[in-house]
Amino acid sequence: MEQLPILSLSVWLPILGGLLVLALGRNRDEMARWLALVVSGVVFLITTLLLVGFDTGTAGMQFVEDRVWIPAFDIHYKLGVDGLSVLLVLLTSLSTVIAVAASWESITRQVPLYMAAFLIMNGLMIGVFSALDAVLFYVFWEAMLIPMFLIIGIWGGPNRIYATIKFFLYTFFGSVLMLVALVYLYAQAGTFDILALHDVQLSLAEQVWIFLAFLIAFAVKVPMWPVHTWLPDAHVEAPTAGSVILAAIMLKMGGYGFLRFSLPITPDASHELAWLVIAVSLVAVVYIGLVALVQEDMKKLVAYSSIAHMGFVTLGYFMFNNQGVAGGLVQMISHGFVSAALFLCIGVMYDRLHTRRISEYGGVANVMPVFAAFFMLFAMANAGLPGTSGFVGEFMVILGAFKVQPWFAVLAATTLILGAAYTLWLYKRVIFGAVTSEKVEREMPPMSVREKWVFAPLAVLVLLMGLWPAPFLEIMDSSVTQLVEQANTTKL
Repeated sequence: MEQLPILSLSVWLPILGGLLVLALGRNRDEMARWLALVVSGVVFLITTLLLVGFDTGTAGMQFVEDRVWIPAFDIHYKLGVDGLSVLLVLLTSLSTVIAVAASWESITRQVPLYMAAFLIMNGLMIGVFSALDAVLFYVFWEAMLIPMFLIIGIWGGPNRIYATIKFFLYTFFGSVLMLVALVYLYAQAGTFDILALHDVQLSLAEQVWIFLAFLIAFAVKVPMWPVHTWLPDAHVEAPTAGSVILAAIMLKMGGYGFLRFSLPITPDASHELAWLVIAVSLVAVVYIGLVALVQEDMKKLVAYSSIAHMGFVTLGYFMFNNQGVAGGLVQMISHGFVSAALFLCIGVMYDRLHTRRISEYGGVANVMPVFAAFFMLFAMANAGLPGTSGFVGEFMVILGAFKVQPWFAVLAATTLILGAAYTLWLYKRVIFGAVTSEKVEREMPPMSVREKWVFAPLAVLVLLMGLWPAPFLEIMDSSVTQLVEQANTTKL
């Protein structure tokens, strides 16, 4: 198993597949759909081999591939995964299959380009989670902006140009600061190897500046308050599958960056400035939760909900204990399932009624009972109901926060109230009651078989992680323990 270059196949097969789909040209829409589905499905099967051969007893990197790329600067093509990244790789490949299937009927314009963009982005995102060289990481990190820029800019809503430019400028600005930090680290260590950078000795002043550069880069991507304003605009304008990938994968890259760079490279600065991250995270949990309550557009409500839930992730990481870090990682995986599912639910309704305004719906359960059941499950998970994946990560973060400062836990726990409030408010007005509009009765047929198959894997995973989280926690346990030790070891 170790001999097969699983990670390289996972990165380059979808990119090559995307180029092949792109080469089909116009008037080959059906072939483009099927080819994209087959390629993304094969990539998902390849990434499952990572779990088959994964050794949960070690915190070291596995499935490592290392080739010299640019000898003059000691830059390598180096890939590998550990307990922090392997589940994110699988989440990426699964989300792409779902995104392709979800777009089957709703996208009718420039289909080969659309499908190619998702396949290429799939490979680039897997590259981000598996890169072990800082330059390689940065190349993947920047390159994945281009397909998403095209997806929102070409197939998005009326204000798509504004949303894409805002999305690009915010994320690109943060990335430039990250590049400056990586170049400085190279000057100190003489290598771009990420694992070697973990051991470089830095003064507190150096650590603080590097930490702040990383913080801005990752905070924009998460996104953390107050650099979050690009996300609701991007979600509202993006096509359904674009919102799925944006919420399920792209936001996770900021959280992953804290684990791979900030905590192990700048542990002293992380402790010194933890108050800043904790404060910003709690503002996201409480304030953004209140903002979600007053939204009239379903996509905006779920977008703000995502920001609040990602605040939980960053809060957990800066508790510097196993429960907090593991809870944040579990919350990232769970949020990938739940947010993707909620955006798909909104997409199913939008495809029928072509509006996202909550006031335009009502009594959907009367005409789409199976859809109402799926939506109920995902809404409960979003509210953190025990027995769903949404509860596990939040409970662990609250537990980790309580060990550090009970008031952190109390403030963080308000998300259980606010999350239930805005999620149930949305669900009640859209799904329950009498049918309030002739359009709902006339233009909302039951779910198709394809739509049920799109929702089924997410429903299973939400329940599996909620009822039996042990396999997920076992995979990440050794790596989380090592990371917590690194984050609590001073370099001064």
